[in-house]
Amino acid sequence: MHNTTALLIELGSLILALGLIGRVAGRVGLSPIPLYLLAGLAFGHGGLLPLNASEDFVAVGAEIGVILLLLLLGLEYSASELVTSLKTQYPSGAVDFVLNATPGAVAAIVLGWGPVAAVALAGVTWISSSGVIAKVLTDLGRLGNRETPVVLGILVMEDLSMAVYLPLLTALLAGVGLAGGSVALVIALGTVGLVLYVALRHGRLISRAVSSDNPEMLLLVVLGLTVLVAGVAQQLQVSAAVGAFLVGIALSGDVAEGARRLLTPLRDLFAAVFFVFFGLSTDPADIPPVLLPALLLAIVTAVTKIATGWYAARRAGIGSRGRLRAGGALVARGEFSIVIAGLAVATEPRIGPIATAYVLILVILGPLAARWTEPLVSRLRRGKGAGGTPVTRASGLPSPDETLDSATGVRG
Repeated sequence: MHNTTALLIELGSLILALGLIGRVAGRVGLSPIPLYLLAGLAFGHGGLLPLNASEDFVAVGAEIGVILLLLLLGLEYSASELVTSLKTQYPSGAVDFVLNATPGAVAAIVLGWGPVAAVALAGVTWISSSGVIAKVLTDLGRLGNRETPVVLGILVMEDLSMAVYLPLLTALLAGVGLAGGSVALVIALGTVGLVLYVALRHGRLISRAVSSDNPEMLLLVVLGLTVLVAGVAQQLQVSAAVGAFLVGIALSGDVAEGARRLLTPLRDLFAAVFFVFFGLSTDPADIPPVLLPALLLAIVTAVTKIATGWYAARRAGIGSRGRLRAGGALVARGEFSIVIAGLAVATEPRIGPIATAYVLILVILGPLAARWTEPLVSRLRRGKGAGGTPVTRASGLPSPDETLDSATGVRG
């Protein structure tokens, strides 16, 4: 009885604190992710108020949070959209991987952490935060901009790549070696290909089988199916998160819309618990020694993400201002970097502190980069032009990504 009482008090206090933190973040226009991580550091071992009775419950809630994050991500995309993105965005996806995974891998090798840690830290620096970026684009009113489909295309490529990367990382962390990792990769590729094929050919039948006019039944069936598939995927060393992602892809139409509406509040709750749990598993005293490497890594990968957006937008025929906006929008890291670090921290604990510091820096810097990259570079160019050759287009026409106000004639 005493343990149950302590669990309820700790859990209630934690959830209340997360609600208040989320409200404060919304008021100031920031993502709540860094505040959730800080809360985890405060409540974890070595923090101000360690959680003892509810730690196991929070760990289970964190697993559910990862599953729901990937399920809702899969529900955002149809199989046809993913196939289209693969056909059109794969060069940009390859550049994104090389430019942004390489700094993480090099950093792990330089720090002497070994090849498995290099694969894990490469994923941490590679994947942008879909959730943070979508919110930033909405807040800035850029959803209708020409560069926005390019940004979303890169995010789709990254998310789909997770279905291959996570099983490979899981196998390497389990110590199965190169042969076992190759088997896991083949299984993952085969599973993703099979799901995409079934979703393209028979997606309506799957959605019809799951569909229900009763919201309660729809919630139970989708949630139960997702957790079951995630468990089976984990048993097959394919990763529970990937299993949940594939379930989301397989559902479409009204079923996907209804499930997204019902599960979003649950996703937000358990995702917050996941970020707190990651903070709980990190000793605050371990962060100051890695703060400088994390800052250097954040600066380097912010620049490489901007370069990625520039390249992808240029391929789409977008002008220089739109290229800079696309690059700045991609800087933020968040939920998936923490998911990857959370998988790796049991095998390589040193990844936890540097990943926490890295995400804290970029989840704050990301929205600022999205807002200011293009104006700052444009201002620097105008400054250079003032001292010599004017920086103007010879034709006097607006660049492809500029807009022209019909009433004032001012270019946007």
